Amino acid sequence: MAKEQSVRIQTSLLNAAEKKALVWLAERQPKWMTSDILTFIGFLGAVIIAVGYALSANPVFLWLSTAGWIINWYGDSLDGTLARVRKQQRPIYGFFIDHTVDCINESIMIIGLGMAPFMQFDIAILCLVAYLLISVYVYISAHLKGEFKLTYGKMGPTELRVIMIIINTLWFFIPWLREYRLAVEAFNNVYVFSVFDLLGIFIFIGILVAYFGSLIKDGREYAKADPLKKNEQ
Repeated sequence: MAKEQSVRIQTSLLNAAEKKALVWLAERQPKWMTSDILTFIGFLGAVIIAVGYALSANPVFLWLSTAGWIINWYGDSLDGTLARVRKQQRPIYGFFIDHTVDCINESIMIIGLGMAPFMQFDIAILCLVAYLLISVYVYISAHLKGEFKLTYGKMGPTELRVIMIIINTLWFFIPWLREYRLAVEAFNNVYVFSVFDLLGIFIFIGILVAYFGSLIKDGREYAKADPLKKNEQ
């Protein structure tokens, strides 16, 4: 019924160190802390991220967004680890809550980023569409293959959070990054992109490449596993 029992494929750059840190944190959580509370903390972090970006016409609010990324990591990454450390896994409920809230969180964060003065809203929405596409694909693979793939190209949610924190910091301390604009002339129009716009386009293309690469590879495997049967005369 649920696929929380699926094999978790986690090969990101920070995976080994992150696992140790999460287990260490889980073992030191107070008794009143629960996975549900941590999931809510992750959601709260997503809201803080969005508010920080929406207010970032004043770059000081980028620090609010950075704090939100850390809070989101803490809640979102630790909720499942806490359940496993305490041997309180709830495969059906956990799968439902965790991944439903993940999609809500990502929508809030990316829409908030699109409300920032330095990123075009339509580019942010393209990133959200790409994220939801790859998320649906991961859930389909969990059902069909019993694999829950969390990383693509050594990059996972934690690596993306770290990248966003670094970009926030650079954006705050280096004025020319905030002022830089790339003008591209195409189809008798001039399109102007900020550094965040270019990053969003890069992420969008990267996710699509991973998505269609996996789609083609797995599609061939599924076709072999489930061949077309000829009608017997």
